[in-house]
Amino acid sequence: MEKNLLNYLPQVRGRYQPQAPLGPQVWFRSGGPAEILFKPEDIADLEHFLKHIPPSIPVTVIGVGSNLLVRDKGVRGVVIKLGKGFNDIRVEGTTLTAGAAALDRTVALESAERGLSGFEYFVGIPGTIGGAIRMNAGAYGQEVKDHLISCEVINRSGERSTKMPLQLGFTYRSSTLSADDIVISATFQGTPGTPSTIHARLSKIMAEREATQPVRSRTGGSTFKNPLPQKAWELIDEAGCRGLTKGGAQISEKHCNFLINTGTATSADLESLAEDVRLRVKEKTGVSLQWEIKRIGVL
Repeated sequence: MEKNLLNYLPQVRGRYQPQAPLGPQVWFRSGGPAEILFKPEDIADLEHFLKHIPPSIPVTVIGVGSNLLVRDKGVRGVVIKLGKGFNDIRVEGTTLTAGAAALDRTVALESAERGLSGFEYFVGIPGTIGGAIRMNAGAYGQEVKDHLISCEVINRSGERSTKMPLQLGFTYRSSTLSADDIVISATFQGTPGTPSTIHARLSKIMAEREATQPVRSRTGGSTFKNPLPQKAWELIDEAGCRGLTKGGAQISEKHCNFLINTGTATSADLESLAEDVRLRVKEKTGVSLQWEIKRIGVL
């Protein structure tokens, strides 16, 4: 099937990989293959690809796979993974521009080195800037929307545009960014700071995260959005789900809004366990938890 699909794809400078395993690309280390994995060389290569791919072929974009569950039967069509051509970070005065593939943690560390404050919370967010924009990522009382000046996107037709925060409809852990829009870079407003002071804040955040979250496990970050003003983990704990298991999947004992692959979990194990938790929380508290982890692939 993938060989036939390759015949319909445009020539690119990047790389096509048929039946590419996606498990190694995501933090859960589970899931099936991409029918075709495409790693564009740079923005121009991505633009060319999008302008010439037939509209009938599904396209899915992934980042570093930190908040992503890939189902076991894999993903049809083309999966785009942005890499080295999309991870530049530039600081000019008090503004910072980062490519979509730049790691949130790297942005926090780079801005600290340059004496630019306001991005410390990024050190506690696993993932990339592209994903952070799409979900209005946040931690420690701050969100992307608080600092974003603009972002550059490219749509399914290969057309580039600049979007301002008011055009993105930011709410808690979500935006109205179209599924067809791919974030390629973003510019943020920071404030001047002292590198030593900023690094001290980073160290405090990293230590707190290490103490309260299963950061050394195969996990996908926060599983469910907080049903504000409540906390998802408190509801999960109240429903008796801390440590709950199914196959190789487990609800973390350390922080029960985290799903863990203990080593042998399939994506079906992980998704099914999380749905069991949703059901138990609904029955116990009346609250319907909403997924924060993105799920892709064939059911």
